[in-house]
Amino acid sequence: MARKEPAADAANPGRLKQIALTYKMTRKADKKIGLVLAAVGIVVLGVLLAIGFLIGHPIYLGILGLLLAFLAMAIVFGRRAERAAFGQMEGQPGAAAAVLDNIGRGWTTTPAVAMNRSQDVVHRAVGKAGIVLVAEGNPNRVKSLLAAEKKKMNRIVVDVPVHDIIVGNGEGQVPLKKVRTTMLKLPRVLTGPQVTATNDRLRAMGDLMSNMPLPKGPMPKGMKLPKGGKAR
Repeated sequence: MARKEPAADAANPGRLKQIALTYKMTRKADKKIGLVLAAVGIVVLGVLLAIGFLIGHPIYLGILGLLLAFLAMAIVFGRRAERAAFGQMEGQPGAAAAVLDNIGRGWTTTPAVAMNRSQDVVHRAVGKAGIVLVAEGNPNRVKSLLAAEKKKMNRIVVDVPVHDIIVGNGEGQVPLKKVRTTMLKLPRVLTGPQVTATNDRLRAMGDLMSNMPLPKGPMPKGMKLPKGGKAR
């Protein structure tokens, strides 16, 4: 009696379906993706076959060429799919938060730690490079929002470096597709325990501010805030 492997059977269709979906999404932004992939595969296979005939081993080089052709096509497809995804995300609210969610291990990200009425927003990431504040929105408005959040971070964690990034394509800004690489290039100055301690301090401060018993509406005259608090 043949043994069934439902997990393996379910994995392959799911993976193929994901590849097909990614291809469809990429093709919407990159109409030439099919032609590019075909050209890459044909060129790689053709070069290896030609070398095979020259040295007298066309079958061996043909098989190798086929494998390398698929590998080259996969690499090109991955890069163009990533470019298309960033192109669709760029300018959309929360795009930077999506990038931070996929930055990789060693980083703790908190989306929307600061926001104004115009929906300009600042996200926070903590890692061995310190604290990175990533802002997205109108460049003129977001600078003041970013400066206020940076000042608060410097007050809470004095001994931790605070970096800031404004997402955009203008001067002094970082394009969305380069946010991850820019953050990963920052010098690592903190140890693992220091990163954990920084996250704990920021988390504790967030809980303190959220649980502070501030009255709703205008503050009554003569009322004093608890030490460290401020009126909103």
